[in-house]
Amino acid sequence: MDLTIDEKKEFATDSQAYGIIEDNVNLTQTKKWVAGTLTGNVYDTSFPPLLYAMFGSYAKAGSGPYTHTFTVGETAQHQSYTFLLHDPLSGVDYSYANGVIEKLEINFALKQFIQFTASLMAQSGVVQSTFSPSTTTENRFLPQYLVAGFAPTLAGVQGTLTATGTCSSTTAVTGLSISTTLLRIGMTVTGSNIPAGATIVAIVSASALTLSTASTGSATSYTFGPAVVALKSAKVTFSSNIESQDVLGSLSPADFLNKEFSIDGAFECIWQNESDAKTAFMGPTAQAMSLIATNTDVTINSSYHPIFNITLAQVTFQELGRPFKVKDLVYQSVKFKASYNLSNSLMGEVIVTNANSSGY
Repeated sequence: MDLTIDEKKEFATDSQAYGIIEDNVNLTQTKKWVAGTLTGNVYDTSFPPLLYAMFGSYAKAGSGPYTHTFTVGETAQHQSYTFLLHDPLSGVDYSYANGVIEKLEINFALKQFIQFTASLMAQSGVVQSTFSPSTTTENRFLPQYLVAGFAPTLAGVQGTLTATGTCSSTTAVTGLSISTTLLRIGMTVTGSNIPAGATIVAIVSASALTLSTASTGSATSYTFGPAVVALKSAKVTFSSNIESQDVLGSLSPADFLNKEFSIDGAFECIWQNESDAKTAFMGPTAQAMSLIATNTDVTINSSYHPIFNITLAQVTFQELGRPFKVKDLVYQSVKFKASYNLSNSLMGEVIVTNANSSGY
């Protein structure tokens, strides 16, 4: 884990006319605070407090394992913390009150743990008696745990989109009860007499599609899940555009307040078809998106696993690059920006599943 926490100051400059060409005769302090960055691995227990500070709204559910859901709090004041710094080199420890997260970046890269970088702001440090920090055993997330899913709707990316139709020992599904604009090529299809692993390979009309595998009999009810795209890398950035509340009568800001919340990011994957990203980019057709890392190497509560889940209700692919290089594979790089989805009252959420019963 890497930490930078720097004392910041602003000054008023005495630059009155004194009959000299030097630019000033005095600097007087007018503001002080700290800013910095914290970089580390995403752990299932210690990372959620940073999510709480970033998003501002939190709910716990379950009886073991426990699901911790972080959504955007519609307020200018999100959760803050007092940051504690133990420095055995200098022998002086500090506390930094009213600490907030200004920006939080999640990076998914090959051969590395899933990592975060948090931009911090807080009140200026205060000397404290020596702290005695402790560590605890936690679960991390590796790139091989990640599954990236895409669908035109939030229900589709969450695997809860259902429909009825007609399909009997064939790959052709007709008479769908929902419009195929809610679907895309690559989405999974499950249901009675639908073989495991079936996906949509073609959209035929507004009410008809083609399955990758023929049904084994009459299939009239379907549940659709996200189209899974194998990514080479991904990055998601949450930002709350924080501004310090500077007030008369004080060197320190009275608070640090959010002005607006935004989510953007990028991902890279091999170029293998147009349906992975280009079709949605050219539309442009907004997509719901999920990045779910399940630590299958660890079991909690007998049969469950730690999970780190980023779900975005509506993203627009803003840029798509596909360079062709001699003697190299062709990859596509996509930049996206999330929007608030009015139908689902959601821009994005992060869900962490772990064994922590006490909450945050």
